Amino acid sequence: MNGVNHIERVNGTGTGGGPAERIGDPGRALGGFLRARRGRVAPEHVGLTGGRRRRVQGLRREELAQLAGISVDYYVRLEQGRATQPSPEVLDALARALGLDAAERTHLVTLADARRGPVPSVRASPLLRGMLDSLARFPAFATDPRLDVVAWNALGAELLGGLAEPGRRDPNNARFLFFDPASRDVFPDWEPRAAEAVGQLRVAAGRYPDDAELAALIAELTARSDDFARIWDSGEVVMCEAGRKRLRHPVAGLLTLDFEPLHVQAAPEVTGMVVHVFSAGEDSEAADGLARLGAYVSSRAR
Repeated sequence: MNGVNHIERVNGTGTGGGPAERIGDPGRALGGFLRARRGRVAPEHVGLTGGRRRRVQGLRREELAQLAGISVDYYVRLEQGRATQPSPEVLDALARALGLDAAERTHLVTLADARRGPVPSVRASPLLRGMLDSLARFPAFATDPRLDVVAWNALGAELLGGLAEPGRRDPNNARFLFFDPASRDVFPDWEPRAAEAVGQLRVAAGRYPDDAELAALIAELTARSDDFARIWDSGEVVMCEAGRKRLRHPVAGLLTLDFEPLHVQAAPEVTGMVVHVFSAGEDSEAADGLARLGAYVSSRAR
């Protein structure tokens, strides 16, 4: 029996069924991002004197404008959303002055030239499902920009808390993390995994400001989860990158696994899905745990 399942998304209105809403005006989103990043830069780190009477956290607007080599008036208009489409040179100067990392620089450029329209329609093709199924020894699943899990293999479904069983867990990773207490068992390092999900949704929101479903998801998470609202307010952005993660399963135990994201394009320069693949080093405790998980999944399939 094929171990891969999938969900096909249909773009439409938000979860409340009302008219589609925009996530936010891109100009205001750019201004908010600049304000948040300006607030975290310590003046002394860029050669300025902090002083005891400073009324703002981080840099003043005029200080950042000076560091970036642009006029104060133009920078104020950027923060207020009244200046649009800043040049690549201005964006590069602001990124340097703010000390942005690679993910933040990419997000800044996206906000300055945000694509319109909804998240690309995502369908798990037979080729993708077959590829996931062929990775029998590796837990794997695929997500869309809204963090909906749209395809998986048997090992990935079980490791992630029961994706293949309707009703066992929400197929959206963000809802699972913030609404389901079981997520804290699956992810013993819950806080960084939660921050990762929020950061990825922020990237998607900047890229697809007109997506009604994404706007509804973020509104729902903000209203129902204080943790989500707290992390969202931090303004962090996260790009999905390779690394190492810890997951726990009742049968396999605590597993420290290597993680690799594979980006699948929906259109030129547009990522439609991310395929997440987990693995363990040979002769490691994690490899033994994955073997136990595989035996458990096979026994349940008989």
